[in-house]
Amino acid sequence: MINVNNISFKYAGQKRLVFDDFSMQLEENRIYGLLGKNGTGKSTLLYLLSGLLRPAEGSVSCDGIATYKRQAEMLSNVFLVTEEFELPSIRLSEYVKLYKPFYPHFSEEILQRCLADFEMTSDVHLGQLSMGQRKKAYISFAMATNTKYLLMDEPTNGLDIPSKSQFRKVIAQHMTDDRTVIISTHQVHDVEQLLDHVLILDQRSVLLNASMQDIMDQYTFEYRTPQQMDADVLYAEPTLQGNAVVAKRKEGDAETQVNLELLFNYKTQAKI
Repeated sequence: MINVNNISFKYAGQKRLVFDDFSMQLEENRIYGLLGKNGTGKSTLLYLLSGLLRPAEGSVSCDGIATYKRQAEMLSNVFLVTEEFELPSIRLSEYVKLYKPFYPHFSEEILQRCLADFEMTSDVHLGQLSMGQRKKAYISFAMATNTKYLLMDEPTNGLDIPSKSQFRKVIAQHMTDDRTVIISTHQVHDVEQLLDHVLILDQRSVLLNASMQDIMDQYTFEYRTPQQMDADVLYAEPTLQGNAVVAKRKEGDAETQVNLELLFNYKTQAKI
């Protein structure tokens, strides 16, 4: 379990706190979607969880180990896929040989399966790949590390439409009962079919921390005509198909698919 307890954090030279007395818990065996407007601290939170940053106050721990200490036991169980990254100009097979010893549960089988899903091989030269291809190679390595905690910051940026489908397949096929995946993204439609839990951050607070099932139990997502707008509508946006609405789900209402973009707008704007 990851525990974030009453942390405060700001970057050097800045007056504004990114987090102020902020707390949350992340359970095992979840695929979390971490959502928030620009500047709400999504990437910063991932850096804190991985130990790349240290809170000024409070604590961040991974299975009881303070992440800022970056102990080998903790680091071997956490992998962070950053939005922007550099890879050495070598073949992927050489990269794997260099870095897999840091991850005791590394699986060559998973690596090859992920690469096959992305239509790649381990003999590709990282220095000769496009940005999207490099990301697919990096994600394949990340999955193969078999870490207990996998943190991903905007993993679908730079991927084309077929690759986004491949990404979802890779994550779904290699999710295990003891693994926790946290995906920070603005591209909610790329990942909403994967998620089983949603976190929405606002400035220094959590606006929503709920499972997808809880969200489906509480809300309906549908299109309504102006005549169908009633007191149950919590949020609405005009579209060519009518008003896209978030409404209270009443007893007997059919379960609807979650529209994460609409839910996000409701939670961050909360107006009709």
